[in-house]
Amino acid sequence: MAYLEQSTRYVPYTDRPDGRFKYHVPAELDSHPLRARYVEALDRAFETYARWIDPMREYWTRRFPKPPADTAAAYRMTIRAKALDSLRGLLPAATRSNVGIFGTGQGYEALLLRMRAHPLREVRDYADLMLAELRKVIPAFLKRLERPERGGVWSRYLAETSHATEAVAARLLEGIEPEPRPEVTLTDFDPDGEVKVIAAALYAASRLPDDQLLAVARKLGPEERREVLEAYVGRRENRRHKPGRAFERTVYRFDVLGDYGAFRDLQRHRLLTLEWQPLSTRHGYVTPDELGEAGVLPEWTRVMEESAALHDALAAETPAVAPYAVAMAYRVRFYMELNAREAMHMIELRTAPQGHPAYRRICQAMHRLIAEQAGHGALAAAMRHADHSGAEGGRLEAERAAERRRGKS
Repeated sequence: MAYLEQSTRYVPYTDRPDGRFKYHVPAELDSHPLRARYVEALDRAFETYARWIDPMREYWTRRFPKPPADTAAAYRMTIRAKALDSLRGLLPAATRSNVGIFGTGQGYEALLLRMRAHPLREVRDYADLMLAELRKVIPAFLKRLERPERGGVWSRYLAETSHATEAVAARLLEGIEPEPRPEVTLTDFDPDGEVKVIAAALYAASRLPDDQLLAVARKLGPEERREVLEAYVGRRENRRHKPGRAFERTVYRFDVLGDYGAFRDLQRHRLLTLEWQPLSTRHGYVTPDELGEAGVLPEWTRVMEESAALHDALAAETPAVAPYAVAMAYRVRFYMELNAREAMHMIELRTAPQGHPAYRRICQAMHRLIAEQAGHGALAAAMRHADHSGAEGGRLEAERAAERRRGKS
């Protein structure tokens, strides 16, 4: 399946459809004594966010004056993106955005099975709405969902295994606190991964069996290995030029403790395995450096403290809905397991200068760990469009390119 989500980076959440900010109020809080507190806290977070957009624009304008050669439109879009990037962490996880989903009938069946077993009412309600629409176009692919002995049993199985695993984990891990870790940790990799990629690169151009090619690759000297990879990777004039499936021969597993906003951006990558832990406030939050200079820090801190207090109050009463109250600046722990081909795609895309600083930092660390900890220097070098600059200009180059394209059309 493929997903396209409206970005919190380019759309200022200042409008109030029907008089309300764009956030979700869980049905589980209907008639609950904490509902009023929930609405008040989220309203204050959105009001703070909206109030500081113009001052943050002014801050970035002073810090990054308009280059004479750039148009006012390109510069304006760049400054707005930088201001929204700085403030995104104020928005709660309950913030509403549009998402487009494209998938096969089989993919939708699997998705709806899981959504119907989800503990949150919102997810189950959307499953029903999606099913009603999908029945209009692919009814034959959804028949098993309707049958209690098929779809009903599958959803119960998913719910039961989830609850059972949570119970076992609570018992076995009780009292164990997380040890300190950096933002990104490479927890698993194959020391022979680079040799295996070289053998895989030679496979389609040879007549030798796989294991024999691996034995040959192990005997090659550093210069011969470099020669194979240079031929296979080619010149790669831009990041869209990708080598072939040989890069799928080795895998990296990263444990990440990043802010929830960055997680939301990275979560959309599909050619990998990604799993996350419950969102809470226990891991603390990330504060962009510029907030202190711009004068936002006192109000930022207040929103973070209110978010934590509301989360804890909800967790004691209705644990499933507590994550809605968590500001996006709070950290969430997740792992990403991906082969070198997807690592190249994600690292090069997400370290681009126009990317959000939070996920740029995560993917820059991944690139360094592949080269230094895994020792796969040649594979890291093949990811030649990974950008480790400070990217002070942010989206400016992307806006320049967009204007050039508009000029040609």
